[in-house]
Amino acid sequence: MKKKQLAILGATGSIGTQALEVVRANPDRFVIQVLTAAANAELLIQQALEFRPRAVVIADERKYAEVKKALAGTSTAVLAGNAALEEVVQGDGIDLVLTALVGSAGLRPTVAAIRAGKDIALANKETLVVAGQLVMALVEKHGVNLLPVDSEHSAIFQCLVGEDSNSVEKIYLTASGGPFRGKSREYLATVSHEQALRHPNWVMGAKITIDSATLMNKGLEVIEAKWLFGLDIRQIDVVVHPQSIVHSLVQFADGSIKAQLGLPDMRLPIQYALMYPERVKNSFKRFSFIAYPEFTFEQPDRQTFRNLALAYHAMERGGNVPCILNAANEVVVAEFLKGKVGFLQMSDIIEETMQAVDHLPLPSLDDYMATDSKSREIATALVTKSKNLYHIVK
Repeated sequence: MKKKQLAILGATGSIGTQALEVVRANPDRFVIQVLTAAANAELLIQQALEFRPRAVVIADERKYAEVKKALAGTSTAVLAGNAALEEVVQGDGIDLVLTALVGSAGLRPTVAAIRAGKDIALANKETLVVAGQLVMALVEKHGVNLLPVDSEHSAIFQCLVGEDSNSVEKIYLTASGGPFRGKSREYLATVSHEQALRHPNWVMGAKITIDSATLMNKGLEVIEAKWLFGLDIRQIDVVVHPQSIVHSLVQFADGSIKAQLGLPDMRLPIQYALMYPERVKNSFKRFSFIAYPEFTFEQPDRQTFRNLALAYHAMERGGNVPCILNAANEVVVAEFLKGKVGFLQMSDIIEETMQAVDHLPLPSLDDYMATDSKSREIATALVTKSKNLYHIVK
């Protein structure tokens, strides 16, 4: 069996570390060629010493000397900076690039990998949110596979295996509802970031956990699904499923519905993407219907959790508007995690930013980058202004 040669972008994050668990459990199937990290030099060094990749990249150039010194006695090349991320994924011998970077930072290296003919396991939804039209055109042009890693999109993908995609009537992305399901706007006005980080079902990074609490994560997934599966906005719906066992559903033209079920464990969709098209036995805990005697479903509250409605609006307008939405969201989440902006303010600032940045119907990659920069600038200014207008819970 030929081993699959992997590059893992964002190896020290939640998805990256769980992907390495899958690799560690299947040493006969994988070789790690590249590992990258944003700033966690200590963990990147540990991973490099264990997996002996051909190269590592530390995006924070201030950490380069530390990583270089620690790996001086190995054959691993050490690179630094964001430009190195784009360079390293184009290397010969890489079969699959797992993009697990946080936020829009994943766009450029993913595009570079696609242009180099590499298959992509996509755990960075922002790549398609920001530039879905451009990215999917490149996927088709270069004939690469784009395999979803998000649990919801993996579920849809699995339900579509063996089916004619033209027969899809609608898809339903399930949402847990996060830690504040059923709460009022009055309650949400005073919640802290510590409360928002207490997700009831999933263990994830801080940014995606906050996005789950605001339902922005589901909004971003709606936009990602449009591009991944070639769907119209009217074919994508969201349903709240607090148990997080049904990961998503596909309804076909004849009314039949397929669903993919499993315990909330990201290693399963990660393994499916890394080993596709094979299904390989693992030691993950198995789901039991007896342990979950009841599944419930409900409509999301788009008036209280306005980010979901904003995401649908951005998808409907198209062009660079989802890019604006994403950039503003990344700014406000970072500020919320610092206690500098309130929970409900995040939606207000995102909406104001969407109104302030010019709409470009057919943006280029450079247009997307300029939109991202301008949106962050405006959102940051709005955060500063809001400090004097709202009560912030520290």
